Amino acid sequence: MTLGQAPLRTRVGKRLRRIIERPASVELTRYEKLLPAVAARDEALRDRSDEDLTRAAQALRGGAFGTEALVEFCALGREAGSRALGERAFDVQLLGVMGLLSQHVVQMATGEGKTLVGALAASGFALQGKRVHVISVNDYLARRDAEWMRPVFDLLGVSVDWVEPATTHAERKAAYDRDVTYGAVSEVGFDVLRDRLVTKADDRVMAPPEVAIVDEADSVLVDEARVPLVMAGSVDAGVADEEVAKIVRRLRLGLHYETDADGKNAWLTPAGASVVEKALGGVDLYEESGTERLASVNVALHAHALLTRDVDYLVRDGKVQLINASRGRVAELQRWPDGLQSAVEAKEQLPPSDRGEVLDSITVQALLARYPVVAGMTGTAVAVAETLREFYRLEVAVIPPNTPNIRVDEPDRIFASPSQKLRAIVAEIRRVHEQGRPILVGTQDVAESEELAEKLTKAGLTCTVLNARNDAEEAEIIAEAGRPGTITVSTQMAGRGTDIKLGGSSMTEREKAIELGGLYVIGTARYPSSRLDDQLRGRAGRQGDPGGSVFFASVEDDLVQAGAPDVPEMAGEEDGEISDPAALRHLDHAQRVVEGANLEIHRNTWRYTRLIERQRADLLEFRDRVLLTDVAAELLGAEATLAQATLAQACREIVLFHLDQLWSDHLAFLADVRESIHLRALGKETPIDEFHRAAIPEFHKIIEEAKERAVATFADAEATGDGVDLAVAGVLRPTSTWTYLVHDNPFDSDAEQALKKIRGTLRKKRR
Repeated sequence: MTLGQAPLRTRVGKRLRRIIERPASVELTRYEKLLPAVAARDEALRDRSDEDLTRAAQALRGGAFGTEALVEFCALGREAGSRALGERAFDVQLLGVMGLLSQHVVQMATGEGKTLVGALAASGFALQGKRVHVISVNDYLARRDAEWMRPVFDLLGVSVDWVEPATTHAERKAAYDRDVTYGAVSEVGFDVLRDRLVTKADDRVMAPPEVAIVDEADSVLVDEARVPLVMAGSVDAGVADEEVAKIVRRLRLGLHYETDADGKNAWLTPAGASVVEKALGGVDLYEESGTERLASVNVALHAHALLTRDVDYLVRDGKVQLINASRGRVAELQRWPDGLQSAVEAKEQLPPSDRGEVLDSITVQALLARYPVVAGMTGTAVAVAETLREFYRLEVAVIPPNTPNIRVDEPDRIFASPSQKLRAIVAEIRRVHEQGRPILVGTQDVAESEELAEKLTKAGLTCTVLNARNDAEEAEIIAEAGRPGTITVSTQMAGRGTDIKLGGSSMTEREKAIELGGLYVIGTARYPSSRLDDQLRGRAGRQGDPGGSVFFASVEDDLVQAGAPDVPEMAGEEDGEISDPAALRHLDHAQRVVEGANLEIHRNTWRYTRLIERQRADLLEFRDRVLLTDVAAELLGAEATLAQATLAQACREIVLFHLDQLWSDHLAFLADVRESIHLRALGKETPIDEFHRAAIPEFHKIIEEAKERAVATFADAEATGDGVDLAVAGVLRPTSTWTYLVHDNPFDSDAEQALKKIRGTLRKKRR
């Protein structure tokens, strides 16, 4: 029986469950009613040739899909998937396609075929005449999905390509000229930044954005929404105060410095200040003359005390590489703001990396806001439904699994200390491993994964570790993770885009794994977001397979200390396990506090970046006029003494040079304002209002000042036989540029203020 043929009682029951369990999701009944009509087209399409199928799809090109066109497209898409991949889309997958085409974020469980759903929806938008970008969390998935789904696109007559860091400029132009382009969110964002700084219109690689389909939508739209993507130009090598780094390295916690419970701030004690001042030759850090040295000490202390090797970053190939906490992978293009980056490099006694002048930046949220149409898919959207509605005006559509989920999620096991928890985890792994059942263990960071692996080895248990050190071997490791007797320890499974199949490629081992109860997932601690917990659990029980999960936790875990450090006394067992129900309530409370703080940080960040994006949009309007018309020559009063096209381009480059330089200076000014803005809060002024008061007048000076500078530059320029010598005129752009993501600024007190605010609110509610 199809979804559309479900009895009335079943449909009413489903609706009631949706209201009770998923109050933030939208109703899909009107699409479910179309499924019988789609199924009715199966037999007729099955007998048609590939060419006929393509012609039928092309007949839909050019207009929005009405009901008949939507039914026909879904039937064609199902047939194309069956022929090209041997994958006949289930009714629930077609429901997902319809959800995406109606501009929703669809929630589909792990293993339910989101990749095919995304490809079919992209084809549907393309056939309606829209350019589509399918945005992934990383380059590997973008290329894999484009190549994997290409036969489906071909049968539907839709062109497809992808972009990645190695893609050349010409290849990028060609890729973005296709109907559908796959790319990592960072790569698409970097192309936007590069296009914003071209001096010739033909150098742009992208056309105006139209449709974005976001894979792992909660990760991209929520977790990474405030992460700035940056384009920088060469200035010089970074400078780190190595003398200060050596001094700070000798300081001791509790004697020379203190840290707060959240691990967000560190500060010198009077004894520590005295030691540092003496080591620096008797300077007074707190006099005006010592201000610069105090700044160096503070940033070095932060690097020393609050950033941990193998947790926050790796040292590999002579470089500091940041770790993406939500994915357990090296964040290839990510770095801290320049001062802190250099301080960590000095801490690890590495040469400082190049320092760049920020030419332009854009947050992931602002990048997605450029698209008139946004849709997305993920396994965990309901938990952030309100956030998606608030920031993107997107609604969540929950797609039921094709086969009911029979995974058994056991209650959390909570312990008094991390060491007691670790012993219990090893014992649980031994117990389940003796049954032969495959085990996946999700840890918080690289250091924890390696500590657990060492404990397992000492206990005589062999495991495979998947973390940021060896993520290149990911596919091979995951392919084996569902085989009986396998123990896999991973730092984070979210966003990896690969399902764990029971038994791997062997049907015999699959049957054995099913008999044993399927994959058993163990979480070594709660994550800062309940969504990440659910994503880890979701690795077991795919497509109706059996499976199980359990999370271990300690009342001394980082999550508890950050969200609810005032732990009440609770009686425990001899092995440290706490059976008091209050422990679970406290753990849930801590997680809610941290989730709330992250949402508040998102709101605060967006309040600041929204003004910057508006200013950039206004400036880009003027920049496009300069780029696409002869307004620059008119502004400079240029006489047609040279070939008109050559003169116009020279004038254009002069104006654009000054405009881009002033925008870069404006970004640096705004960064300085942000760093000091919370000092104004001490005077009871609202930081965001103060930021606006500082930012708006400075912005309004940019265009007029660019014109004045351009006129002066043009007056000093020397004409040559075939143009204007721009270099002599001082129109010198950076000799090299590069792109990267800025890691969340650890000095941003938005986080601290938000956490305190939410803790206070929740405490009041509990009283």
